[in-house]
Amino acid sequence: MSRTQIFTLISIASVNFGSMICYSILGPFFPIEASKKGASQTVIGLIFGCYALSGFVGSLLMGKYIVQIGAKFMLVSGLFVSAGCTIMFGFLDRAPSGTIFITLCFIVRSVDAMGFAAAMTSSLALASKIFPNNIATILGSLEMFSGLGLLLGPPLGGWMYQAAGYEVPFLVLGSILLVLVPFNMIVMPSCESEPTENSFLQLLKTPKVFLICFFVFTISSGLGFVDATLSLFAVEKFQLTPGHVGLIFLGFTLPYSLSAPSLGFISDKYPATRCWLMILGGLLSGLGFCFLGPAPFLNISSQLWLLIFMLCVCGFSMGSSLMPSLPEIIASAHEQGMEDGLSTLGVVSGLFGACWSMG
Repeated sequence: MSRTQIFTLISIASVNFGSMICYSILGPFFPIEASKKGASQTVIGLIFGCYALSGFVGSLLMGKYIVQIGAKFMLVSGLFVSAGCTIMFGFLDRAPSGTIFITLCFIVRSVDAMGFAAAMTSSLALASKIFPNNIATILGSLEMFSGLGLLLGPPLGGWMYQAAGYEVPFLVLGSILLVLVPFNMIVMPSCESEPTENSFLQLLKTPKVFLICFFVFTISSGLGFVDATLSLFAVEKFQLTPGHVGLIFLGFTLPYSLSAPSLGFISDKYPATRCWLMILGGLLSGLGFCFLGPAPFLNISSQLWLLIFMLCVCGFSMGSSLMPSLPEIIASAHEQGMEDGLSTLGVVSGLFGACWSMG
């Protein structure tokens, strides 16, 4: 790899790791803390959901205007906003219970999501621009760091919450994200391009792209409801502590992060296998979610080993589904005559992020 490629890889890996670890710390303990503050299960789900709604809007905006804003500036400023909001979220336990607490949660999470969308949209576009012939392989390698962030976030968050209270997980991890801001200002290379008239609707008119986007949406929606409900289910059903609930999340993130690089390599080496990898991932996801609870019609009692095993199945299936999807959308964009530039890649990565956030 060239020096530019090495620096880009280091920079985007740090963004993926830092962003995901801050995103995932809420899972083991926030639903419990929010319920103490008077938030219902529905409201807790909406607090998780507002992050995705803002991420959906942010991904579309950032993807459309990435060239005008500048990819490097978008990435660094998104990191800064996300770091500040993570730290602010740590002080929300001091807010009065009820409406004020819930309102502040919505506001801080929504702004955080806009910063996260800016950082992730620009990082995907930059990776696709600088590694045009190995997109899925690089994406899979970067997902190791995303997976590591998802991997460490829940257990670290759960243990710090147990040991030192609500504020400490957010302050520690938000500070780590803040340190990454000057690091990326120094390391990340600039990437210039000319704006074009490419649009999201132009991409979605292709049936293949529409189906892939719907597929990304379904995978993400499954992960979304697990985020909001798994900790409460595990505490109630198996009487686990927040620290142990964090360990359960490893069942999902570990198979995903370990399988992503090899699945990405297969997608790049054998493009014809991409559709079959997505089909395999979809079937395994459906099977995994049926047995996760398990579903009432199966008449099987819920057991801890079954829950963890099915989380592993869902984690692997997520890697199988997502690794081929981005390079396949980029290939479809080129087939439609879109030029090979940062503007097109911004539209593609923005659409990908929007579909993920919608789920």
